[in-house]
Amino acid sequence: MIELSPLGVVITMFGGLILTIVIFGYPLAFSLGGIALVIGVLVWGPASLGMFYQRLYGILTTYELLAAPLFIFMGYMVERSGAAERLFEALYLWLGGFRGGLAIATVLMGTALAACVGVIAASVIMLGLIALPAMLKRGYQKELACGAVCSGGTLGILIPPSVMLIFYGPTAGLSVGKLFMAAFFPGFLLSALYMGYIAIRCWVSPKLAPTVPAEERSVPLLRKTSLLLTSLLPLVILIVGVLGSIFLGIATPTEASAVGSVVATILAVVYRSFRWKMLKDVLYDTMRVVGMAFFIAIGASMFTGIFIGLGGGDAVANMILSAPFGRWGAFLVIMVIIFILGMFIDWLGIVLIIVPLVTPIAAALGFDPIWFAMMTIVNLQTSFLTPPFAYALFYVQSICKPEWGVEMGHIIRGVIPFVVLIIVGLGLCIAFPQIILWLPNMMIK
Repeated sequence: MIELSPLGVVITMFGGLILTIVIFGYPLAFSLGGIALVIGVLVWGPASLGMFYQRLYGILTTYELLAAPLFIFMGYMVERSGAAERLFEALYLWLGGFRGGLAIATVLMGTALAACVGVIAASVIMLGLIALPAMLKRGYQKELACGAVCSGGTLGILIPPSVMLIFYGPTAGLSVGKLFMAAFFPGFLLSALYMGYIAIRCWVSPKLAPTVPAEERSVPLLRKTSLLLTSLLPLVILIVGVLGSIFLGIATPTEASAVGSVVATILAVVYRSFRWKMLKDVLYDTMRVVGMAFFIAIGASMFTGIFIGLGGGDAVANMILSAPFGRWGAFLVIMVIIFILGMFIDWLGIVLIIVPLVTPIAAALGFDPIWFAMMTIVNLQTSFLTPPFAYALFYVQSICKPEWGVEMGHIIRGVIPFVVLIIVGLGLCIAFPQIILWLPNMMIK
């Protein structure tokens, strides 16, 4: 048995985490659980094993987390239903005549699908396969095209039903339903910033994104309108049915996720894309993602249990609260820490490790818990776009064909303006907190 001071706990456990993940490349779940097990046994002895069992039992019996596999299933089912292809075809006809119209359509489609899919890998790859070839074929700048795909595809982790929100709620002791409502306007704000940036930049430099030739868009107005309505209406029904029931207090997020899974399956049947093999693939992908997420959740719960139990949480709180410029200085320190961690650690690990530490600090500083939670979640949008561990960049690179000539350098340069826009979005939410708080306050209890 050894003794560690609170500062020693911080240095040892986070140092071990950096060593095992960044340097040795071990999976996050095993690094978290392994460090917790070693430190727990060395400091507390066999008694720590009882705490680990309680943490494991708590994760597996958290009712709110049941929504995660159901929403993931819904997202994969929508992805394979063919809804994305139909929607992009409609947006292509309506927006192709504008400078940067296809890039704007890409972000717009990412926004619409974000409320149905909520799985970053599926959203980014789907947008990449559908929109990226269309933009490159028509002479779009590679950086702009890749940036639109990455930024539009990652909106699914913010706009409900987001898996991030489902894990954040129980971790911070907040209502998942309120987090869902709080995320809408920040998500739409980022989408508007992305599209506004594309429109302005393409207006200033028309060569970046030429318009689609008129002959490709020469479709009767009735046909274009019909295609847009038939592609949007099923998704709107799905979104309103799931999220509207939460807003009106009719259903909990877990109950709404079950309804959404059924409606998404019906959507695949209506679009004639449902096959038993497709269902098998969706179930397999769902179990794979859920299994990974719950392994990380269990490891992170073990890690935070030992870390807080040994006084590490108090040491972190004292360091943050001693920052200059009062509570806003402390807030800035938290945001910078989350931003930097997003470059190296999966978002789920950040939520499950950092949120239990900073949530009490935010409360002590007098910040509204829903507002603070949403600022953290918007900040985490950058984790998918900031190298070296930027998942969205690698997803896009993985689907690029050699003849496209797209290199990682193009993708990185393409996402930089969108990372800046996320920071702008954070600033707007600080200046106008009702962007976040208005809709949750309107919820029917």
